Amino acid sequence: MAKYEGVSLSVVRRLPRYYRFLEDLLSSGVTRISSRELSEKMGLTASQIRQDLNCFGGFGQQGYGYNVPALRGEIAKILGLEKNTEAILVGAGNLGRAIATHMGFENKGFNLSAIFDSSDKVIGQNVRGITVMDTKHLDVYCNKYKPKAAILCIPKEAAKEISEKLVSLGIKAFWNFSHYDLALDYKGIIVENVHLGDSLMTLCYRINNLESDTEK
Repeated sequence: MAKYEGVSLSVVRRLPRYYRFLEDLLSSGVTRISSRELSEKMGLTASQIRQDLNCFGGFGQQGYGYNVPALRGEIAKILGLEKNTEAILVGAGNLGRAIATHMGFENKGFNLSAIFDSSDKVIGQNVRGITVMDTKHLDVYCNKYKPKAAILCIPKEAAKEISEKLVSLGIKAFWNFSHYDLALDYKGIIVENVHLGDSLMTLCYRINNLESDTEK
Protein backbone atom coordinates (compact mmCIF):
# COMPACT_ATOMS: atom_id res chain seq x y z
CA MET A 1 0.00 0.00 0.00
CA ALA A 2 1.29 3.44 -0.93
CA LYS A 3 2.34 5.83 1.82
CA TYR A 4 0.62 9.22 1.83
CA GLU A 5 2.61 11.90 3.59
CA GLY A 6 0.99 14.96 5.10
CA VAL A 7 -2.65 13.86 4.73
CA SER A 8 -4.66 15.21 7.65
CA LEU A 9 -6.54 12.85 9.95
CA SER A 10 -9.76 14.73 9.20
CA VAL A 11 -9.44 13.73 5.53
CA VAL A 12 -8.65 10.12 6.47
CA ARG A 13 -11.72 10.00 8.71
CA ARG A 14 -13.91 10.95 5.73
CA LEU A 15 -12.61 8.11 3.54
CA PRO A 16 -14.76 5.37 5.14
CA ARG A 17 -17.81 7.56 4.54
CA TYR A 18 -16.89 7.92 0.86
CA TYR A 19 -16.42 4.16 0.68
CA ARG A 20 -19.81 3.52 2.29
CA PHE A 21 -21.65 5.89 -0.05
CA LEU A 22 -19.91 4.42 -3.09
CA GLU A 23 -20.94 0.92 -1.99
CA ASP A 24 -24.55 2.11 -1.72
CA LEU A 25 -24.33 3.63 -5.20
CA LEU A 26 -22.97 0.39 -6.64
CA SER A 27 -25.72 -1.65 -5.02
CA SER A 28 -28.20 0.71 -6.71
CA GLY A 29 -26.58 0.15 -10.09
CA VAL A 30 -24.84 3.54 -10.32
CA THR A 31 -21.45 3.27 -12.04
CA ARG A 32 -20.68 6.92 -12.78
CA ILE A 33 -21.19 10.07 -10.70
CA SER A 34 -20.04 13.68 -10.72
CA SER A 35 -18.49 15.39 -7.71
CA ARG A 36 -21.59 17.64 -7.59
CA GLU A 37 -23.97 14.67 -7.46
CA LEU A 38 -21.81 12.94 -4.86
CA SER A 39 -21.67 16.13 -2.80
CA GLU A 40 -25.46 16.39 -2.77
CA LYS A 41 -25.80 12.82 -1.52
CA MET A 42 -23.12 13.20 1.16
CA GLY A 43 -23.87 16.71 2.38
CA LEU A 44 -20.38 17.96 1.47
CA THR A 45 -19.31 20.52 -1.10
CA ALA A 46 -18.02 19.33 -4.46
CA SER A 47 -14.86 21.32 -3.76
CA GLN A 48 -14.31 19.42 -0.49
CA ILE A 49 -14.67 16.08 -2.23
CA ARG A 50 -12.20 17.04 -4.96
CA GLN A 51 -9.72 18.36 -2.39
CA ASP A 52 -9.97 15.20 -0.29
CA LEU A 53 -9.49 12.84 -3.22
CA ASN A 54 -6.69 14.95 -4.70
CA CYS A 55 -4.68 14.14 -1.56
CA PHE A 56 -4.44 10.61 -2.96
CA GLY A 57 -4.22 11.30 -6.68
CA GLY A 58 -7.59 12.66 -7.75
CA PHE A 59 -9.27 9.78 -9.67
CA GLY A 60 -11.87 11.94 -11.43
CA GLN A 61 -12.03 12.87 -15.11
CA GLN A 62 -13.14 16.30 -16.27
CA GLY A 63 -16.47 16.04 -18.06
CA TYR A 64 -16.98 12.47 -16.88
CA GLY A 65 -16.85 12.54 -13.09
CA TYR A 66 -15.97 9.47 -11.10
CA ASN A 67 -16.11 5.83 -12.09
CA VAL A 68 -17.89 4.45 -9.01
CA PRO A 69 -16.44 0.89 -8.89
CA ALA A 70 -12.94 2.16 -9.70
CA LEU A 71 -13.08 4.90 -7.04
CA ARG A 72 -14.44 2.46 -4.48
CA GLY A 73 -11.55 0.13 -5.28
CA GLU A 74 -8.97 2.90 -4.97
CA ILE A 75 -10.34 4.01 -1.59
CA ALA A 76 -10.30 0.38 -0.42
CA LYS A 77 -6.59 0.23 -1.35
CA ILE A 78 -5.86 3.53 0.40
CA LEU A 79 -7.57 2.29 3.57
CA GLY A 80 -5.80 -1.08 3.28
CA LEU A 81 -9.04 -3.06 3.43
CA GLU A 82 -7.51 -5.94 1.49
CA LYS A 83 -4.86 -6.55 4.16
CA ASN A 84 -7.10 -8.44 6.63
CA THR A 85 -5.01 -7.43 9.64
CA GLU A 86 -5.17 -10.00 12.44
CA ALA A 87 -7.12 -8.69 15.45
CA ILE A 88 -8.17 -10.00 18.85
CA LEU A 89 -11.01 -8.88 21.11
CA VAL A 90 -10.60 -8.61 24.87
CA GLY A 91 -13.82 -8.53 26.87
CA ALA A 92 -16.68 -10.87 25.88
CA GLY A 93 -19.45 -9.17 27.84
CA ASN A 94 -22.59 -7.78 26.21
CA LEU A 95 -20.76 -5.07 24.23
CA GLY A 96 -17.89 -7.29 23.19
CA ARG A 97 -20.24 -10.05 22.04
CA ALA A 98 -22.35 -7.58 20.07
CA ILE A 99 -19.29 -6.13 18.32
CA ALA A 100 -17.85 -9.56 17.58
CA THR A 101 -21.17 -10.82 16.23
CA HIS A 102 -22.42 -7.88 14.20
CA MET A 103 -19.32 -6.00 12.99
CA GLY A 104 -18.25 -7.13 9.53
CA PHE A 105 -14.53 -7.18 10.26
CA GLU A 106 -13.59 -8.92 7.01
CA ASN A 107 -15.13 -6.09 4.97
CA LYS A 108 -13.32 -3.47 7.00
CA GLY A 109 -9.73 -4.66 6.79
CA PHE A 110 -9.51 -7.02 9.77
CA ASN A 111 -9.73 -10.69 10.64
CA LEU A 112 -11.04 -11.28 14.16
CA SER A 113 -9.13 -14.41 15.12
CA ALA A 114 -9.50 -14.69 18.92
CA ILE A 115 -11.62 -13.49 21.84
CA PHE A 116 -10.49 -13.30 25.47
CA ASP A 117 -12.14 -12.72 28.84
CA SER A 118 -11.25 -13.22 32.49
CA SER A 119 -14.69 -14.36 33.68
CA ASP A 120 -15.33 -18.07 34.22
CA LYS A 121 -18.94 -17.39 33.14
CA VAL A 122 -17.95 -16.69 29.53
CA ILE A 123 -14.63 -18.52 29.07
CA GLY A 124 -15.28 -21.49 26.82
CA GLN A 125 -18.42 -20.03 25.27
CA ASN A 126 -18.76 -19.74 21.50
CA VAL A 127 -19.02 -16.22 20.07
CA ARG A 128 -19.18 -15.87 16.30
CA GLY A 129 -17.69 -19.30 15.89
CA ILE A 130 -14.76 -18.42 18.17
CA THR A 131 -14.23 -20.05 21.57
CA VAL A 132 -13.61 -17.43 24.26
CA MET A 133 -10.20 -17.98 25.90
CA ASP A 134 -8.90 -16.98 29.31
CA THR A 135 -6.91 -13.74 29.25
CA LYS A 136 -4.09 -15.58 31.02
CA HIS A 137 -3.40 -17.20 27.64
CA LEU A 138 -2.80 -13.84 25.90
CA ASP A 139 0.97 -14.29 26.07
CA VAL A 140 0.94 -17.70 24.42
CA TYR A 141 -1.55 -16.70 21.73
CA CYS A 142 0.10 -13.39 20.80
CA ASN A 143 3.58 -14.90 20.73
CA LYS A 144 2.35 -17.65 18.41
CA TYR A 145 -0.04 -15.82 16.06
CA LYS A 146 1.27 -12.23 16.35
CA PRO A 147 -1.96 -10.22 15.97
CA LYS A 148 -1.44 -6.51 15.33
CA ALA A 149 -4.71 -5.02 16.61
CA ALA A 150 -6.86 -5.38 19.71
CA ILE A 151 -10.46 -4.40 20.41
CA LEU A 152 -10.94 -3.51 24.07
CA CYS A 153 -14.40 -4.01 25.57
CA ILE A 154 -13.27 -4.17 29.17
CA PRO A 155 -13.94 -2.13 32.32
CA LYS A 156 -12.23 1.25 32.53
CA GLU A 157 -10.12 0.23 35.51
CA ALA A 158 -8.60 -2.71 33.62
CA ALA A 159 -7.80 -0.86 30.39
CA LYS A 160 -4.39 0.57 31.24
CA GLU A 161 -2.92 -2.68 32.55
CA ILE A 162 -4.30 -4.79 29.69
CA SER A 163 -3.24 -2.31 27.01
CA GLU A 164 0.31 -2.11 28.34
CA LYS A 165 0.49 -5.90 28.41
CA LEU A 166 -0.77 -6.09 24.83
CA VAL A 167 1.78 -3.52 23.66
CA SER A 168 4.51 -5.67 25.19
CA LEU A 169 3.09 -8.61 23.20
CA GLY A 170 3.32 -6.76 19.89
CA ILE A 171 -0.10 -5.15 19.52
CA LYS A 172 0.25 -1.98 17.44
CA ALA A 173 -3.32 -0.65 17.31
CA PHE A 174 -6.31 -0.43 19.65
CA TRP A 175 -10.02 0.03 19.03
CA ASN A 176 -10.90 1.07 22.53
CA PHE A 177 -14.43 0.93 24.00
CA SER A 178 -13.29 0.88 27.63
CA HIS A 179 -14.23 4.51 28.52
CA TYR A 180 -10.57 5.01 29.40
CA ASP A 181 -8.74 7.41 27.10
CA LEU A 182 -5.67 5.41 26.24
CA ALA A 183 -2.69 7.71 25.90
CA LEU A 184 -0.08 5.06 25.41
CA ASP A 185 3.42 6.46 25.63
CA TYR A 186 4.80 4.13 23.00
CA LYS A 187 6.17 5.03 19.60
CA GLY A 188 4.12 3.71 16.71
CA ILE A 189 1.03 2.72 18.73
CA ILE A 190 -2.32 3.76 17.24
CA VAL A 191 -5.46 4.24 19.34
CA GLU A 192 -9.05 4.86 18.25
CA ASN A 193 -11.06 5.67 21.38
CA VAL A 194 -14.80 5.07 20.96
CA HIS A 195 -17.10 6.79 23.47
CA LEU A 196 -20.70 5.83 22.74
CA GLY A 197 -21.85 7.90 25.72
CA ASP A 198 -20.27 11.02 24.25
CA SER A 199 -22.23 10.51 21.04
CA LEU A 200 -25.45 9.99 22.99
CA MET A 201 -24.89 13.18 25.04
CA THR A 202 -24.19 15.10 21.82
CA LEU A 203 -27.53 13.84 20.52
CA CYS A 204 -29.15 15.00 23.77
CA TYR A 205 -27.69 18.49 23.32
CA ARG A 206 -28.90 18.70 19.73
CA ILE A 207 -32.42 17.53 20.63
CA ASN A 208 -32.71 20.06 23.42
CA ASN A 209 -31.41 22.89 21.27
CA LEU A 210 -33.78 21.91 18.46
CA GLU A 211 -36.68 22.03 20.91
CA SER A 212 -35.48 25.43 22.17
CA ASP A 213 -35.37 26.78 18.63
CA THR A 214 -38.90 25.57 17.85
CA GLU A 215 -40.21 27.17 21.05
CA LYS A 216 -38.97 30.64 20.05
